[in-house]
Amino acid sequence: MTRIGINPARGKVTDRLPAPVTVAVLTYLPNLAGYFEQRLEVLKLVLASLKAYTKPYHELYVFDNGSCESVVDYLVQLRQAGQIDCLLLLQRNLGKIDALRILFNAAPGEVIAYNDDDILFYPGWLEAHLEVLRLFPQAGMVSGVPVRNAAGHARKSLERLVEQGVPGLSVSQERRIPDDWEADWAASTGRDPQAHLQATRAQTDLVLRLQKPDGQGFCEAIGAANHFQFVAPKEVILQALPDKWTGKLMGSMIELDEAIDDLGYLRLSTAKRYTRHLGNCLSESVRREANELGLPLESSPQPVSSKPAAKGRKRHWLLRIPGSRKVIVALYNRLFDILYR
Repeated sequence: MTRIGINPARGKVTDRLPAPVTVAVLTYLPNLAGYFEQRLEVLKLVLASLKAYTKPYHELYVFDNGSCESVVDYLVQLRQAGQIDCLLLLQRNLGKIDALRILFNAAPGEVIAYNDDDILFYPGWLEAHLEVLRLFPQAGMVSGVPVRNAAGHARKSLERLVEQGVPGLSVSQERRIPDDWEADWAASTGRDPQAHLQATRAQTDLVLRLQKPDGQGFCEAIGAANHFQFVAPKEVILQALPDKWTGKLMGSMIELDEAIDDLGYLRLSTAKRYTRHLGNCLSESVRREANELGLPLESSPQPVSSKPAAKGRKRHWLLRIPGSRKVIVALYNRLFDILYR
């Protein structure tokens, strides 16, 4: 006998429909030492802020791109607790842009809300993104915090909009982005905040102000978007992705910005700050904000294993020496302290 009984799902249908928005998170924490020492603490805060401040009309998809065992265990726990709708686990890192090809194609929603695994979310973030996406003509990528560094490229579509204009739209060049937002971004990306502010002192921001269709107020946006966090129509972002595997572990994100622009879509940010880039550790100001928002924080990074999750790859000869991993990890941590602290 080749079969016992009949599959109970045969002939049945489900009344469950995909949520209109897929919140898509890409994670990669290969170990918890050196550069990645505090990254699990960062990831936990990110996912806590998403859970606290994202309305019910979404599904959360997490794509883990080859993280270490401790991170995978944590994500599996969230999936089992019902806090992650879909968890994709890779044994080895595919690279960012190629992972996004898989993640975005798997997303069932008509709108994709993407973020790297080091983005803090504030109350009302998704509603504000969706309003800009809905109201501005040809909006294709909307971020939750404007950054001047993102405004210098992929702006042909913006320039056409400014030149041609649309009813109810006013445009101005202002020094609109607060210095403290720029300083926060600089610090989280390894730049010197004061040097960054000095270097961008003469720059202004493109501010777009569009009257709402009902005539009740205006919707404002800044002419720039960040590829580390954005909301986009799925049909747009899929067109912008490369159509072949790149093999690149990092990079190709500016090319993604340019592809959005080349397709004729606008890259915009909300005028208010609804998200914040954290980087690889939690600053004192972030910890204060988390406490004020009532988000959970660990007092210090937990001592967890840095053993990679990937198996089957050929190990370097040094790692085949008994006890060598412990010595190498300790040396790596010490060198990181010397170089970066």
